[in-house]
Amino acid sequence: MNRIRNLFQSRKSSNKQTETLQEGIQRITGFAPKNMLLYQTAFTHKSMGLQGKDGNVMSYERLEFLGDAILGAVIAEYIYNEVPSGDEGYLTKMRSKIVSREHLNELGQDFGLINFAQTQVPHKYFGNNIHGNLFEALIGAIYLDKGYLDCRKFICKKVVEPYVDIEKLEGKVISYKSLLIEWCQKNKKFFEFNVYEDTGFNEVRHFAVKLSIDKRVVAKARATSKKKAEEKASKRAFFALQDKMSTGS
Repeated sequence: MNRIRNLFQSRKSSNKQTETLQEGIQRITGFAPKNMLLYQTAFTHKSMGLQGKDGNVMSYERLEFLGDAILGAVIAEYIYNEVPSGDEGYLTKMRSKIVSREHLNELGQDFGLINFAQTQVPHKYFGNNIHGNLFEALIGAIYLDKGYLDCRKFICKKVVEPYVDIEKLEGKVISYKSLLIEWCQKNKKFFEFNVYEDTGFNEVRHFAVKLSIDKRVVAKARATSKKKAEEKASKRAFFALQDKMSTGS
């Protein structure tokens, strides 16, 4: 336990401007945490090789799972009350937009959560999802530490009020790939994603993709995963074909 505590307190000695984890939690949440071990776990990557009292690996992943469920429930309740005319499909779509990986990554970045991460893996090797993962883990820790009502209050104050705009979200695209596939199927167009590994000069493995519609390449992209590369190519294709897609032709 002393080893864990020292890991999170040692940052202050290296930089006077750097917060300890406890100070950061108080600044972000507005309350003093009761069980710091929960928050230490929420910011510990499994690469640290730490174990809890139960002998299990100390990692944010389980809290991330819990936080994802709690966040989804609070957001679902908010949309349900905010838009009484919305049907099930509308409510599901709006919740997906608010808790999208892109949005959660932005939240994690805005709160500077990566600064508290304890990991043996250099930050440059993490993708953007680490920010959202840590945010969900933080939600899980708050829930276990303070209970549902205080966790709900935090989400409403720190997520819903400053970040959620129903009117803007109604026009926000969740997945350009899904939008493009739906358009192609509706208009009987043949589409194909040709994905191949592309290491290039990057230390991290990349994948490149060519998106073809009716055997004509309309967009290219590369990213650190096949899924990201396909989404990026679809987004570029969407804007290139926006006029056609808006008319449905």
